Amino acid sequence: MQTVPTALWVVILLVALAILFDFMNGFHDAANSIATVVSTGVLKPAQAVLFAAFFNIVAVFVFHLSVAATIGKGIVQPGVVDTHVVFGALVGAIAWNVVTWLYGIPSSSSHALIGGIVGAVMAKTGAGALIGAGILKTVLFIFVSPLLGFLLGSLMMVLVAWVCRRMRPSRIDHWFRRLQLLSAGAYSLGHGGNDAQKTMGIIWLLLVATGYTSATDAAPPTWVIVSCYLAIGLGTMFGGWRIVKTMGQRITKLKPVGGFCAETGGALTLFLATALGIPVSTTHTITGAIVGVGSTQRASAVRWGVAGNIIWAWILTIPASAFVAAIAYWLSLQLY
Repeated sequence: MQTVPTALWVVILLVALAILFDFMNGFHDAANSIATVVSTGVLKPAQAVLFAAFFNIVAVFVFHLSVAATIGKGIVQPGVVDTHVVFGALVGAIAWNVVTWLYGIPSSSSHALIGGIVGAVMAKTGAGALIGAGILKTVLFIFVSPLLGFLLGSLMMVLVAWVCRRMRPSRIDHWFRRLQLLSAGAYSLGHGGNDAQKTMGIIWLLLVATGYTSATDAAPPTWVIVSCYLAIGLGTMFGGWRIVKTMGQRITKLKPVGGFCAETGGALTLFLATALGIPVSTTHTITGAIVGVGSTQRASAVRWGVAGNIIWAWILTIPASAFVAAIAYWLSLQLY
């Protein structure tokens, strides 16, 4: 009976770890997709997670794999990556996700993964193996995505307020409870399209590094694409309830019209970033949009202390996950 080579077992275990990360990404970021629609009372929690998970998976038919290509080929030189680097990157990202989930902090799974890759690569070869352009545009969008979400969310709120200025509040609430289903679906579509591709990218990186696929291939294998979309959808179904309250009510109080504007602004930002192949944080994006919506009412409508704590988590994400990844890389050298 032929035995499976040890190297293949390592690859299988790392792919399983990556799929687990993708599931946790959906679990952790479920609040981004459903917090507004739950907190405004448009959908019950169980309905909302099924709704969001459906659109997470449907995204496979909508978006090109530009973000997966950025992670797989645009962050680090492929020849540097090996199983130890991938192990370190995944452990660093998963560790940060667990810590922020335990404390109910809406952090970025995307940037945790980028930080993990950077930390593991630097532990192996130093910064020379990193691709500056890919790192730069990712770091740049740490600031651009929430600002763009803020701008689009606040503009949507101002536009809606002007269009509906002669309507009764009860009528506005009635219509936007229905319209918020469209905006929540669009946001969940953008969430699935951008976030599932990040895990595809690291699995693609692993398969290229170990010779199971070619660096010249235009896309990762079909089984990788399907697995990642299903994993993020399942993660969303189980939901990140600790974070829903922070996103939906602690930053600012939302009504259906505000939820619609925040989700629409966030969705437009995600669609743009995914089209450009930029891995952005859905957390940063929707938080910026929610703050933008709240600020159009009055500055005091936003709980700036809560928003400030979230920003500190954003700043710490890449260095913290990079540090853990570097330690995990060293441990992997001792393990196998």
